[in-house]
Amino acid sequence: MTGPTPGVVFNALPLDSRGGGVSTYIRELLVAMTAATTVPLAAAVRPSGLPELPPGVTPITTRESDGLARALRGAVGFGRCDLVHGLDVDLPVLRRGRTVSTVHDMAIFDVPSTFPRHRVAGERLLMRHAIRRADAVVADSAFTAERIHALLGRDATVVHLAAGTGMAPPSEQEVDRVRERYRLPDRFVLHVGNIEPRKDIPTLAEACRTVPIPLVLTGHSLWGHQPPAGAIEIGHVDVDDLPGLYGAATVVGYASRYEGFGLPPLEAMACGAPVVTTPVPSVTELIGDGAEQFVPGDADGLAVTLRQLVEDPDRRRELAERGMHRVRGLTWKDTAERTVSVYRSVGLEA
Repeated sequence: MTGPTPGVVFNALPLDSRGGGVSTYIRELLVAMTAATTVPLAAAVRPSGLPELPPGVTPITTRESDGLARALRGAVGFGRCDLVHGLDVDLPVLRRGRTVSTVHDMAIFDVPSTFPRHRVAGERLLMRHAIRRADAVVADSAFTAERIHALLGRDATVVHLAAGTGMAPPSEQEVDRVRERYRLPDRFVLHVGNIEPRKDIPTLAEACRTVPIPLVLTGHSLWGHQPPAGAIEIGHVDVDDLPGLYGAATVVGYASRYEGFGLPPLEAMACGAPVVTTPVPSVTELIGDGAEQFVPGDADGLAVTLRQLVEDPDRRRELAERGMHRVRGLTWKDTAERTVSVYRSVGLEA
């Protein structure tokens, strides 16, 4: 790394081009931070995340790594700076300045059965270390802040996220392009996110079979969890294709049983898609009446709601308009400015 000693170094090691909620948070926050402060900024990234860094953030490139190896790299630290911000919890073991940790969820404590058993103890240890030692803790939602306090006794500042800057209603041409690229059916329910237990994709799939309507899944299977029979997998979707994908969907379904924030419903609403979701606290906190809701695990109830929406375009249109109105006030500019306020609260002149 060359240039002035950075005021803030971000641990951005989770960032890569495959997308996902944490990568979206890191990418969008870093872009907005370049306009929110004049403090020199740098970010530790793997080679796969380097193309995602915006101008104005100096890269600190590390070896490609994942899992425990990535966490250990973050624990070593990244050299001199005034403040280290762990954008996915992790902080250096040795303090060389002020520290801020962003916590996206407390799932490893709250729903450990949804993770591989060998990961639970190690991730809990790393999270306890970062959250207890950080000068300040940031949480994506009030729900996550409450869980941090209940489990570890720390107060956290709630800083909400926003839909990505490219998330807006797509043109008909863009929808047609995405339909052709991914060979999408004329009507379908869309789920965006990886295939893992917390997302409860089996309930969504059962409801779709009852309607009946095809279920399209993005992302990848985690830890050996396979998609339901009959679902259409399209794998990784480029970020630039997401608005068109949301626009092509008849309904966007989100059956999750636990979330720290819940970015896909927010993105879908920003793109003008009608959304059906469970009332998990972190999602309801932001979307309110901008989406239809159903009881977690209730495939029959979900099927009734999906059928009504599939058969009634006026109802879909009204729901989509409510959703767009609900999320309009959330911006990454506000997220960055609130983050800078956290830095100032720990003594950084930002």
